[in-house]
Amino acid sequence: MTDQLTNIGILGGGQLGRMLIQSAIDFNLEISVLDPDSNAPCSAISHNFVKGDFNDYQTVLDFGRKCQVVTIEIEHVHTNALKQLVKEGIQVWPQPEIIELIQDKRLQKQFYSDHNIPTAQFEIVEDAEHARIHRELLPAFFKLGKAGYDGRGVQRITAEEDFNDLLKGPGLLEKQINFEKEMSVIVARNQSGDITAFPTVELVFNPEQYLVEFLFSPARITKEQEISAQQLAHRVIEELNMVGLLAVEMFLDKSGEILVNEIAPRPHNSGHQTIEGNITSQYEQLLRSILNWPLGSTDINCPTAMINLLGAPGFQGPAVYQGLEKILSLKGAHVHLYGKKITKPFRKMGHVTLTDTNQGSLEENARFVKDNLTIIS
Repeated sequence: MTDQLTNIGILGGGQLGRMLIQSAIDFNLEISVLDPDSNAPCSAISHNFVKGDFNDYQTVLDFGRKCQVVTIEIEHVHTNALKQLVKEGIQVWPQPEIIELIQDKRLQKQFYSDHNIPTAQFEIVEDAEHARIHRELLPAFFKLGKAGYDGRGVQRITAEEDFNDLLKGPGLLEKQINFEKEMSVIVARNQSGDITAFPTVELVFNPEQYLVEFLFSPARITKEQEISAQQLAHRVIEELNMVGLLAVEMFLDKSGEILVNEIAPRPHNSGHQTIEGNITSQYEQLLRSILNWPLGSTDINCPTAMINLLGAPGFQGPAVYQGLEKILSLKGAHVHLYGKKITKPFRKMGHVTLTDTNQGSLEENARFVKDNLTIIS
């Protein structure tokens, strides 16, 4: 299999690409990476690292023409260049039109509405005055249509005066959900149309930065809720007719209804734990899907917790991992550092996966990691 498709190009050289390369090594696949940062996490381990802007048409075109398959680890790429590559016979997964749709949260939400996929009540708005017309949605979140990432471009609106300081740019006003849990299902589809989803995971977000702090797998939900979440993830990727890996973030609201929040067409923070916790990792599953190989088993090896390692507030400079030895002494702790030399407040610097058959100690150790491993400079 691998001798027919060996050169895979990745747009983006961050930690997701780094872990994808680590998986690709097992299959003797050659990986090329395009990223504007010469010190990106992928720079030291890719077979071919190209410093360049993945938002520049000609740069993406020149890079992609040297690859047999092109994929992404970040959505903010030049989709017109990807469309041209497809015309020239190069495989691009996920399809450029799907990346384009997901790049804009307005189009994303409209897609859910058009296909009767349950989601929060929303209104597409052009600016603060337009948003103010829909004050009946408060409390709500304003989300910029484009350029939002890792919690940026999202603003909570609780009172009418908050519209005075609204983020600049078109976006959507989304009614705040009274949810019981935030969850995610990562689902894959290959070119043959085969679909496999990972068991639902439960997410706990940082209230300040809207970044995932903790993840628990499997999610602590009922069997019926698990079935519903799986069916919803299958439905989304089928409606998109997408090839590749799709993270479907969901709300479980107080009434028990499951709603789609957002989707990401790439490996996702909510799937890091699959490296140790599942038979197939999300990274291997992405490779299997874009190469049209049989999809791997997503069964859970062991219950897991995943803790994001974020740069501590107030520190910027060369990264120092304070308390790392304490974490390494924990049974079932697996440390993943992303190779980022410089830490910044709330920058994703790594993650720790914990495996444990006891749910109580799993949660206790997750808190221990959060409290005892600090990234300073």
